[in-house]
Amino acid sequence: MTGDELREKYLIFFEQKGHKIMPSSSLIPRGDPTLLLTSAGMVQFKPYFTGDAVPPSPRLASCQKCFRTTDIGSVGNFKHLTFFEMLGNFSIGDYFKKEAIAWAWEFVLDWLKIPTEKLWVTIFLDDDESFGYWQDVGVSAERIMRCGEKDNFWGPAGETGPCGPCSEIHYDFGEQFSCGPDCSPSCGCGRFLEIWNLVFTEYYQDASKKRTPLPRKNIDTGMGLERTATVIQGKRSFYETDLFAPIVQRVSQLTGQKYGNNEKTDRAMRIVAEHGRAVTFLIADGVIPSNEGRGYVLRRILRRAALFGRTLGLDRPFLGEVATEVNARMGHIYPELVKNRDAVLKVTNTEETRFGETLSTGLSLLNQLMEQAKAKADKKISGEDIFKLYDTYGFPAELTAEMAADNGLSVDQEGFEAEMEQQRERARAAHKFTAYVDVGTRFSLVAIPPSTDFVGYKSLKHKSSVMLLIPGSKWSGSSLFSVSKGQDVGIILLETPFYAEMGGQVGDKGEIRGKKGKVEVTNTVKVTQQDSDLVVHFGKVVEGTISLNDVVEAKVDKYRRLDIARNHTATHLLHAALRQVLGSHVHQAGSLVAPDRFRFDFTFEAPVLKEELAQIQRIVNESIRRNLPVTKKEMPYTQAVTEGAIALFGEKYGDVVRTVRVGQAKSPLSFEVCGGTHVDRTGDISFFQIVSEGSIGSGMRRIEAVTGRGAERLVEDRFSTLEKIAQELQVPAANIESKIASTLEELDSERKRAVALERQLSKETAESLLTQAESVKGVSVLAVKVSASNMDALRHTGDVLRDKLGSAVVVLGAVWDDKPNFLAVVTPDLVSRGLNAGDIVKKVAQATGGSGGGRPQLGQGGGRDKEKLEQALKLVAQLVEEKV
Repeated sequence: MTGDELREKYLIFFEQKGHKIMPSSSLIPRGDPTLLLTSAGMVQFKPYFTGDAVPPSPRLASCQKCFRTTDIGSVGNFKHLTFFEMLGNFSIGDYFKKEAIAWAWEFVLDWLKIPTEKLWVTIFLDDDESFGYWQDVGVSAERIMRCGEKDNFWGPAGETGPCGPCSEIHYDFGEQFSCGPDCSPSCGCGRFLEIWNLVFTEYYQDASKKRTPLPRKNIDTGMGLERTATVIQGKRSFYETDLFAPIVQRVSQLTGQKYGNNEKTDRAMRIVAEHGRAVTFLIADGVIPSNEGRGYVLRRILRRAALFGRTLGLDRPFLGEVATEVNARMGHIYPELVKNRDAVLKVTNTEETRFGETLSTGLSLLNQLMEQAKAKADKKISGEDIFKLYDTYGFPAELTAEMAADNGLSVDQEGFEAEMEQQRERARAAHKFTAYVDVGTRFSLVAIPPSTDFVGYKSLKHKSSVMLLIPGSKWSGSSLFSVSKGQDVGIILLETPFYAEMGGQVGDKGEIRGKKGKVEVTNTVKVTQQDSDLVVHFGKVVEGTISLNDVVEAKVDKYRRLDIARNHTATHLLHAALRQVLGSHVHQAGSLVAPDRFRFDFTFEAPVLKEELAQIQRIVNESIRRNLPVTKKEMPYTQAVTEGAIALFGEKYGDVVRTVRVGQAKSPLSFEVCGGTHVDRTGDISFFQIVSEGSIGSGMRRIEAVTGRGAERLVEDRFSTLEKIAQELQVPAANIESKIASTLEELDSERKRAVALERQLSKETAESLLTQAESVKGVSVLAVKVSASNMDALRHTGDVLRDKLGSAVVVLGAVWDDKPNFLAVVTPDLVSRGLNAGDIVKKVAQATGGSGGGRPQLGQGGGRDKEKLEQALKLVAQLVEEKV
């Protein structure tokens, strides 16, 4: 039975048992910020188990793509994988232990034809109910083992979630693989292989690890496809099954080494095959290499594969070819592999090439460090050295630790973490925002009012009362009763229509007016202190006085707010257009939404082509012209992500979130979790124009753009510049391009003529200079000032003089751009006598406050003080005399 047939049989079996077959979800978990990557089949069904969403059926089954990071360093042996397929059947408040156990046994015996004498079962210590059900289906008591929480209690997929006791089916390879008389399924000796885990989810575990009974009992099972294929195909490892063998064979072809001849090279080939498969799926699902989060996981395994590929003799990028094999083998099951094939190849090639540039040097340094560590008493590589390998040569710290362990060494992990924290602290210091810093250190000295209510979604003008007055433009740790004209102040109101800076959107500006005074608000920020979310309005008192407890009117600058709203909604349209043109693996990585412009950072591995950029801009403007509705709605976070809302990975969301939907409810153009301010219809944006696109780091791009009034100003400025150029060129604006082309052609012609004339002049000048050569200890020396406009002209004169003199030291000086420049030429016969043009010109240039250098026969340099040029040239004879 092939792996494909096994997958198909499983889904057919449970479909016949009334289960709805669900497609695999992405490896990027949707709506679960506690999870780095999808690690189990139940991840996509978590909202159903917790009661936050209604399942399409109480019985579900799937074959889920999974990735677990815990075993990366162990990949290469016969037991561990990072990426794998998990077959699973699930019950949401429907059937429970009895049916789950009966159906599992039926499938294993009747559909897979595995002999009962090859199977063992484990259960949780006090799970007598499961013990009875296993006996009911024919499993003898002596083949049912009771195990503790470590082996037979299944924790949540993430920090929180459903959990409960479990029961496992193990395959017995035979006593010949036993570790001794006490050998059991809980051993790790290799005799037993767990093929199916039945989890009875009865509890919910919160962040404090407290477990409470779920409203309904559920079933969550997982059968490892690769493990089960190993058993039914009569193999001893995953790599021998039809799921892996073609990939291993491709690695063998690439390396020219036969699999099975040498355990060291076999292990390296297994690592390349496994990581190559995992890399392919991660990138196809939208993960991009980076130095944090899931991007770091991808970078780590990709570089581990590249490193072991190097040990197999692969000194060029090769993972793209492994990915192509994975695509050919699994693309019919997972169409995203085919759809994102080009993106996978581009990312792997770029990342491999980048790592390859430093790999040899890094390996050399690591080998040197390991030799030094072997000579030390503690046999340890320092944290500082691990950080250098990571920061300078791109070696993941885990990879350094793994290679050190292979050589009997340890690493100073704490020291490395300390170095990383110092780097993070340097980064924080470079981006520090003073107001926020002072909040944390000084704000707690004053009485903290309750959280500020934000009413600015519906109104830009609102009456409120002053809760706190903080003097100055920075936190002073004290509160005032009143502030007067000319004073800087931070005001906290009970309610406010002012949007505080967050989510990439800048804070509002406007005014706060009371009966006796007015404050001009120049910035609005949000801070959290003692469980209060406070909005602070920074500004200056421009009229009268403002006092504590005053009733005031807070009024937002509505034109500025509308400019910001146009730009913010445009970021959503841009995000959707990027995913449409470049691929669904593109994700937002950050943004800045200001009134005059916005920038949008996104994950993508290569520059966006000019044609692609034009298409993206057309799509956004077409969406604007369609005047689509922009619907803002609050809903439970789990409901939002279940309905398909895009949420940023790493963001902290509350239980209830605000969503922004562009277009129709059933098939929106864009649907995102977002607390920012937006227009009501896309037509309000008016016009969208991309200003620039470029790289901001590995796998990260940035687009800057304008909309509305900002776009209008840009167009006006561009047209104004065009008109000025047309006037200068004395042609209509429509003819500028052809006029510039002809002018450049004329300039190029004149430039060539000038160069020819200068060369002719330099030749004639050289003829007249020959008589100025002097003899120094039998060496002909010529050091003179000449007229030249660039180094090429100076070099041409030097060539003529060298050829005319035959044997000589020639040093020429000339002034251009108001600075002295020098050229030195030494003929080969004099080089053999110890003279060096680079050394001579270096000392001559130093005499004018500059520097120089070069080869023995030719050198050049430059200085700062042109008045010292002739004095510097007089040094040449002395320098020659000292050397000869």
